[in-house]
Amino acid sequence: MSALPVLTPSDTLDKHTQAYLDALKATSFAGDIEIGYASRMAVATDNSIYQVLPQAVVFPKSVDDLALIARTSNAFESVTFSARGGGTGTNGQSLTPGIVIDTSRHMRKILELNTDEGWVKVQCGVIKDALNDYLRPHGYFFSPDLSTSNRATIGGMINTDASGQGSLVYGKTSDHVLGLTSVLADGEVLRTRPISTEAAKNIVRDGNSRYARILQQVLETCVGKRKAILDKFPRLNRFLTGYDLEHAFDEPQGLVDVSRLLAGSEGSLAYIAEAKLSITKIPTHTALVNVKYNNFESALRHAPSMIAANATSVETVDSRVLDLARSDIIWHSVSDLIKDVPNTVMDGLNMVEYNSDDLDDIESKIRMLSERLDNEIASGSSGVIGYQITYDKNDIKKIYAMRKKAVGLLGKTKGNKKPIAFAEDTAVPPEKLADFIMEFRALLDSYDLQYGMFGHVDAGVLHVRPALDLYDVEQEKLVKTISDQVVALVAKYGGLMWGEHGKGYRSEYAPEFFGEALFDEICKIKAAFDPANKMNPGKICMPYQSGAELVSVDAVKRASFDRQIPVSFRESFAPAMSCNGNGLCFNYDTSSPMCPSSKITRDRRHSPKGRAGLIREWLFQLQRHGVETEALSYKSFDKQAGLFQSLVNVFQAKEKNNDHATSTDFSHEVFDAMNGCLACKSCTNQCPINVDVPDFRAKFLAIYHTKYARPLKDYFVANVEKLAPMLAKVPRAANFCLNNSLTKYVLKNWIGYVDAPLLSYPPLSARPSAIKSAYDFDALTKLSDEEKSKTVLVVQDPFTSFYDAEAVEHSLALIRSLGYQPVLLPFSPNGKPQHVKGFLDKFEHTARSTAAFLNKLHSLGITMLGVDASLVLCYRDEYDKILKAERGHFKVDTFTEWLAGLPKSVYPDSVLSDDTYYLFAHCTEKTALPQSEKVWQQVFKNFGLKLEIVPVGCCGMAGTYGHETQHLANSIGIFDLSWRERIEKLNGDYVLASGYSCRSQVKRLANFRPKHPVEALVKIAQ
Repeated sequence: MSALPVLTPSDTLDKHTQAYLDALKATSFAGDIEIGYASRMAVATDNSIYQVLPQAVVFPKSVDDLALIARTSNAFESVTFSARGGGTGTNGQSLTPGIVIDTSRHMRKILELNTDEGWVKVQCGVIKDALNDYLRPHGYFFSPDLSTSNRATIGGMINTDASGQGSLVYGKTSDHVLGLTSVLADGEVLRTRPISTEAAKNIVRDGNSRYARILQQVLETCVGKRKAILDKFPRLNRFLTGYDLEHAFDEPQGLVDVSRLLAGSEGSLAYIAEAKLSITKIPTHTALVNVKYNNFESALRHAPSMIAANATSVETVDSRVLDLARSDIIWHSVSDLIKDVPNTVMDGLNMVEYNSDDLDDIESKIRMLSERLDNEIASGSSGVIGYQITYDKNDIKKIYAMRKKAVGLLGKTKGNKKPIAFAEDTAVPPEKLADFIMEFRALLDSYDLQYGMFGHVDAGVLHVRPALDLYDVEQEKLVKTISDQVVALVAKYGGLMWGEHGKGYRSEYAPEFFGEALFDEICKIKAAFDPANKMNPGKICMPYQSGAELVSVDAVKRASFDRQIPVSFRESFAPAMSCNGNGLCFNYDTSSPMCPSSKITRDRRHSPKGRAGLIREWLFQLQRHGVETEALSYKSFDKQAGLFQSLVNVFQAKEKNNDHATSTDFSHEVFDAMNGCLACKSCTNQCPINVDVPDFRAKFLAIYHTKYARPLKDYFVANVEKLAPMLAKVPRAANFCLNNSLTKYVLKNWIGYVDAPLLSYPPLSARPSAIKSAYDFDALTKLSDEEKSKTVLVVQDPFTSFYDAEAVEHSLALIRSLGYQPVLLPFSPNGKPQHVKGFLDKFEHTARSTAAFLNKLHSLGITMLGVDASLVLCYRDEYDKILKAERGHFKVDTFTEWLAGLPKSVYPDSVLSDDTYYLFAHCTEKTALPQSEKVWQQVFKNFGLKLEIVPVGCCGMAGTYGHETQHLANSIGIFDLSWRERIEKLNGDYVLASGYSCRSQVKRLANFRPKHPVEALVKIAQ
């Protein structure tokens, strides 16, 4: 055994960057500046295979801040920058060894809307879906679509000229940019919009500004070299993302538009600060035809006929993506909309959308399409095996959500070989797409590679992601080898290497695609905007005759660091290693349960992606500092810090652990990120890769606290299952002590605990229903099989049993009213509080003891169920992981699972009630059991009651998180994100919450206790 070492990363801030940041702080800059190693690591990766550690991260709040960032840098020649939005790029566009300028935290304002003229003005950090949520009540939307729309920023969309589904009709982002406010590398604020060539010439003639020099170069290149540009580039829907020489000059209108050059420039020309965008009326009617095929080639070859049928868009996915979707939580929402064809394997799917304000127009087109599809199915001529039509917008949204999630799902494959993005957004003429893809597939087959495919067949763009093991150096070399061959293949079919996701580290191919003469021209444009090469240097091109170099696909990859981590370390922290950076955890939607800490902090460190990245770096630093153990766990290190040291810290009035406040130990930075996690487990199922933060968080905390003392509150939380039963013996005395001002002061200021919940009175043990349901093991063994089938064993948990006895009492009553005999089992600790705080040695002991007890009961063959789903799910997840084979075969059902399995004969005869109940489901329950909300609805329907599901995210309590002083503000803020407004609109008598933590949070912050769903059902049942 050895001590956990102090981890001091070797990458420190260079003196030039430090001097620059000191100078910036001396100005009126109002944003945030972060130089901590964890903050830098959180933006060292994106959704690509690359990893580059920046020198610092700066978060501006306004155009003025951006101008200060740039202007201050004029005195620091070596300081460089890269703009960053949502961090969803697949080619490393925003990665930089310089300074990251992140606009996603603060610059999220929608500035102005003009529906009469059809435009909106926004700051660049506004998220695409957030903009559409704002526009929807006005009947408009921002039409360029992309799979990452719930976290992609408008600035990022402009910088990559993003597009996606529907681009055949709606075009790319640049097609909707009416004007931009940008900041140049020297601090000059640039406002661009289409102007006449004559006006441009006047500005050039009369001015000496940077804008004048830019316009001069635009006139020389985009106007003067017009014929060469038109001759060079193919006419494609997606055309060229980045330095769009053709569309910067509108020849028929005689207009010059510098914004067209900025769109797709990947931050290499200027900072995009604000944008004026055209908006589109939401079509009144939408329909989606899901056409199913016997193989993917048939889907590809059939797509042009779908386009010819005047569809708005045609999207496709292959069998690999479909199979991954079937295994994901997302499939529950679409399984009825994309049903398998009996006796036939569906290996391809085309999603054909029609939009119109005229329903008759849509129906007419679909009738014609249906007749043709029916004939093709009958003849077997085109590979079509079936189709489904839906007109429901919510259902269509669900199907596209599945398609969008395909980006992340491809990273879910087992083993080290993962489908990765590096040559996957090629664009060729749609009529050549099938032949191109067949040759592309042959290329990959020649290397014996698996791959997944999805994309926009209407635009000739298909995402092809070969599966490579980048831990293997030889496999890593294939990235460059295959990229070179794909470049040649794309050229053969008259296409472009980057039809959607930009250049980034593929910029080395820019000279080949532009040609030597035109590449020189874009280098001249770069020089006009950024002569000192400070803006994302190496991307797309370099200033003309500067001698600078382009980045390459051979740049340093994340796997270069990860492969140095011992295999045993990787296996111990597998959920963290599996994160592919897709960023779904940045989902802005407040009604989504995904990562509440990320939503409330807007800090990338406090997201599953950020936490996974920090754990990977922590493992890398451990091996770098010589930690060599067979398997990395809390058992690998000497235990030095315990309760005594925690008490010492309290009396010394230290809020940080030992030297946390002054130490340079990177472990402290990782601890801060892990400590901010609510352990709600939404990431475990919401993330397409199933990155389980609570799992590796608990392991990290266990190891961290072998060196550093725990906060005293952790001991109270970890021992709640011992304390609660003892206090429940004298509940009134205990509550008196907990509820007086002196105790509250001590708990808050010495221990760090607020709003401690009061024990139920009378206690559960004294309530008639519990007494009537007394446990007697010997009596249970003597029951006949028939009697056992009508018996239900209720497993207690510490929170409902001791703090919310009403819920247990009503549960017992409901079971009895349905004709079953409830038996209240003696309380046996669950251990989840210990796991949450990283007491893994104690948790393992608790789990082993309780598993033995429950396995003994399991042998009786009697149903067991628990009242609180999150505690029940602990038996299935955490117990499985820590006990493995020792866990045994016991099964504890949730209430929804038990109720769903009952015969209809047990439900009471009742008249449908006019009352409607509203369910606020527990985030852990609805993500781990995605059908649970629907099951509750069906159960209520069986009881003659109406139940509406209220879409909310996390309530902000999550066990004891909301009671911890340091998390109080965030806990309340999370509640305010989605719960408060919806709660306040409803009659509290009809508000239901399935989670104990949710009920306690509402009681604390909305001054009433919602009912557990069983409390509404029991009224009818009795």
